[in-house]
Amino acid sequence: MARTSYLKSWKFRLPIILAVIFVLAAVSIWAWWRSSLPILSGEIETGSLEEPVVIQRDAQGVVMIQSQDRNSSAFALGFLHAQERFFQMDLLRRNSAGELSELLGQAALKKDKKVRRHQFRKRAERNIAVMPSDQRELLDHYVQGVNFGLTQLGAKPWEYLLLGQEPRPWNAADSLLATYSMYLTLQSEEGNFERRDTALAELLPEDLYAFFFPAGGTWDAPLFGPNEAEIPVPQTPISTLLKADDPIVYQEMESDDKVYGSNNWVVGGKLTEHGSAILANDMHLGLSVPNIWYRAGWNIPGSDRKIRGVTLPGGPIIVAGSNGAVAWGFTNTGGDWGDLIPLELNEGATKYRTPDGWRDFTFEKETIAIKGKEDETLEIRKTIWGPVIGQNYRGVPLAYRWIAHDIRGGNMNLLRIESATTTQQALDLGPEIGIPHQNFVVGDRDGNIGWTVAGAIPRRVGFDGSRSVSWADGEAYWNGYLSTEEQPRIYNPPTHRIWTANARTTDGDWLKLMGDHGYALGARQQQIRDGLLALEQFDEQSLLNIQLDDRAIFLQRWQEHLAGFLKNQEGYSEVYQQVQDWGARASADSVGYRIVRNYRLKFMELSTAPILAYMRKFDPKFSFGQLKRQFEYPIWALAQQEPQQLLNPDFESWTALKLAALNQVLDKMAATGSPLQQQTWGAQNTATIRHPLARAIPAINWFAAMPSDALAGDTHMPRFQSPTHGASERMVISPGREDLGIFHMATGQSGHPLSPFFDSGHRDWVEGNPSPLIEQETHYKLTLH
Repeated sequence: MARTSYLKSWKFRLPIILAVIFVLAAVSIWAWWRSSLPILSGEIETGSLEEPVVIQRDAQGVVMIQSQDRNSSAFALGFLHAQERFFQMDLLRRNSAGELSELLGQAALKKDKKVRRHQFRKRAERNIAVMPSDQRELLDHYVQGVNFGLTQLGAKPWEYLLLGQEPRPWNAADSLLATYSMYLTLQSEEGNFERRDTALAELLPEDLYAFFFPAGGTWDAPLFGPNEAEIPVPQTPISTLLKADDPIVYQEMESDDKVYGSNNWVVGGKLTEHGSAILANDMHLGLSVPNIWYRAGWNIPGSDRKIRGVTLPGGPIIVAGSNGAVAWGFTNTGGDWGDLIPLELNEGATKYRTPDGWRDFTFEKETIAIKGKEDETLEIRKTIWGPVIGQNYRGVPLAYRWIAHDIRGGNMNLLRIESATTTQQALDLGPEIGIPHQNFVVGDRDGNIGWTVAGAIPRRVGFDGSRSVSWADGEAYWNGYLSTEEQPRIYNPPTHRIWTANARTTDGDWLKLMGDHGYALGARQQQIRDGLLALEQFDEQSLLNIQLDDRAIFLQRWQEHLAGFLKNQEGYSEVYQQVQDWGARASADSVGYRIVRNYRLKFMELSTAPILAYMRKFDPKFSFGQLKRQFEYPIWALAQQEPQQLLNPDFESWTALKLAALNQVLDKMAATGSPLQQQTWGAQNTATIRHPLARAIPAINWFAAMPSDALAGDTHMPRFQSPTHGASERMVISPGREDLGIFHMATGQSGHPLSPFFDSGHRDWVEGNPSPLIEQETHYKLTLH
C-alpha cells in the first residue's frame, strides 16, 4: 500500500519537477543570452586611449562618436563593431581567407579550397606591412578596440554557442580581408564572364554570337556616348548547332539580372534651392540578418565637421556617406579588372612559356583547418602572372591576373575622404582607393558634382582584355596602372546630373580602358536618368521618390505583346484580364505584373536553350551567368519577328513556344493551390531575410529573421528588389545639410535578437518612409576612458 502511494506521489511530482527543470534551463539560457548583449551606457576604463571617447546612441542605435583624437574614435568604432557584429566580421574575414571550414565544418570546404587559391590572408599581411604609418596606427587602434569590445561582452556572441566554437581575436590583416570579401561579392574570382564569353565567341557561328550576345542596345543610358546599334537577325539556322538526337538543355532563369550592384546619382547646386549638391545612393546586395552595413558617425578632429554614413564591420572607414563638405556613394562598375591567361605548356606540362623562356610552376601549400576533422592540404600552382584557377573548355590551364592580387587592390586609402572638402579633392582619390572597382559619385556643399572610377585601372598593352589571350610572347601584358590624370573623370557636366546603375557609363577610349565584365542591362539606369531629366528642381524627397520608383517601364512592351497574344487564345480570359489590369508597376498586389515578368523570363529560357545545349557539349557545367544580362535584345526580336531559322527545335512554331512559356508560368503559380487572383507579385517577391546560420539551423528563424513582407519592386527598375537581394541601404544626402537627409536600412543596427536595435528602422525600409539620416535624441551614452 505504501509503495503504491509512493508511486502515485512520484507520478504526480515528476511533471512538476520536469517543468521546474525546464523553467530553470530556460531562465539560465535567457540570462546567458542577455549577458552577451552589448554595453549601451556607463563608463569603461580601457587603458588604451589617448583621449576619452563619448559614444551616443539614439533609439534606433545610430551611433555618434565624439573624441578629440581620431585614433581613439577608431578604437571606439572597433569596440562597437565587436559588441554588435563580431560574428558577421568573423564570416567576412573567413570568407575571403578560405577559413570557413574551421568554423562551420566540412560543408564549407569546397568553397574554402576555391578561395584559398588567391591566398588573400598572405596578401593582406603583405599590404599591411607597406601601409602608411598614420593609417597603420589608426588601424591598430581599431583592432585594439575590436578585441577590447569582445572581451567586455558578458558572454561570447550567441552564434558561437550554437557552433560550439570560441571567437578568435581580430588582427590588422583581418580588416583587409573584409575588403577582399567584397571583391568576392562584386567581382568574379575566376574571371567567369571572360571565360564564358571567349568560349561563346570561339564556338558559335559569328552571326549567332553577335545576335545573342550584343554589347548593349537601346536601353543603354551612359553618361556620354551613343547607345549600341541593334544587331540584325542572323540567317544561320540554330538547328545547325545540334544533331537530330541531341536533347535540348533547359536552365530556369530566376532573373536575367540578379545583380550585385547599386544605384547612385547626384544633382548639382544649380538644381537645388540651397545651391549644394544632393546625392542619392542605394547599394544592392544580399540581404541578411544583420545588415552588411553598420550606421555610425564621428567628429573630425581639427574641424567643425562630422562624418556620417555606413561602415563595413571589420574596418574603421565610412564606406559611403558625407563628411559635412562632400557626400559620396558607390555602385559596382561592371568593368573588366582581371584577365585570364591561357598557358602554353611544354610536352610534360611541367613548364609554361613566358617572354623570358620556359619556367617551372611555383607550388605553395595551404593548410585548411576543418571543424571536427583532420586538416587538409591544398597545393596551389602559381605563375609569374597569378595563380592557376582552372581551365578553359579545351582543357588549357588558365592563370588569373587580377587587380585584387596587387598591393594597389587592397588598402585603407578611403580614409582620406574624411579630409576632402571639394568634389575635385575626392575624385583625385579614385585611382588610389583599394576596393572592388566602383562608380564613385561625389557632390560637395558648393554644388559641384563628379564621377570617376574608385580603384586602380590597369594599362593593358597589346590587347583589350575582352578575350583570353596568351601572354607568352610578351606582346600582351599590363604596364602598370593609370595615373590620376589618365583616370576617367566627369566634373560638372552640362546637365548638372550624374547617374550610374551598373550599366555602361562611358564610351570610346574610356570604355576601352574600363572594358566589359558583364554590364547590367541599361533599363534601370535609363529609368533613373529619365526621372532626373524630368525635373528641374530637386530636394531630398524627390530623390527618394526616384529610389522608390517601381514603374514597370521596361516591361511595358512585353505586357502589350502578351496581351495581344492572349487576345486570340481560347481559354485564357482570366489570365488576359489580369495582364490587361497589371497596373504598370511591380506592386506587391499585382497578379498581371507577375505573369508578364515571368513569361518574359520563361520565353528567354525556351528560346535560348539550344545555345545552352550546344555549349554543354564542350563544357558540361556551362551556364550563361552574367552574359544573359543583354538577352533582352535578341529575345525581343525573336518574340516580334518569329524567325523560323532560330526556333527551338523542341517546338513546332513560335506560337507553340509562347504558349509553352505561358503555361509553364501559370502551372508554377497554380502549384500552390491558390486561385489566380491570389497569385500576386508579392506572393512571389516575399522577403526572406535571415541569419547566415539559418540554412544549417532553421530553428533560429523563430527569433533571428525579419518578417516575410510582400515587397514591391523588381530587377529592371530603380526599386530593385528580390526576396533575398535589394537595397541594403538607401541614402539621400546634401553635404552640410545632413539634418535634411534620408536613410533606410534593412534589418537593424545589432545582430543580437534581444537588442533594442535588432530590427529598428526595418519597417521604414519596407514601406519607404522618409526616416532621418542623422542620429536623433540620445537614449544611451557610453564613455570610454
